[in-house]
Amino acid sequence: NSARFLWKSIPPAIKESQPEVVAAWKIGQKLWTRDYAGVYEAIRELYTKRMFELLQSAYSTISIQDAAQFLGMSEEDASNYVLGQGWTVDPTSRMITVTKQAIVKEQKLDPGKLQRLTEYVFHLEH
Repeated sequence: NSARFLWKSIPPAIKESQPEVVAAWKIGQKLWTRDYAGVYEAIRELYTKRMFELLQSAYSTISIQDAAQFLGMSEEDASNYVLGQGWTVDPTSRMITVTKQAIVKEQKLDPGKLQRLTEYVFHLEH
């Protein structure tokens, strides 16, 4: 019951920006309703997503067999899963070509802007 109240008190911005919090809540909901099969399914879903992200960051190509082993799926299911995520599968060589996500660069703060902001705040305080 405490978990429900905690969930309600978490600001929506945190819920939207922290997928781990949402994932933990899904597991908590399954435990609350005593849906133990659902608990394992929720954990498996989280594991698959995380392992997919790791494969995406580590490989440019990977065999279907290895991808299936990492994802904990049959080779057919792994092929279908990665195809659904935008990767390509070559059935002849039985290799998967990984499609990398676009890298989002953080905008660096210009030191000049920081100096002006500091001066402005100092001016307001005095």
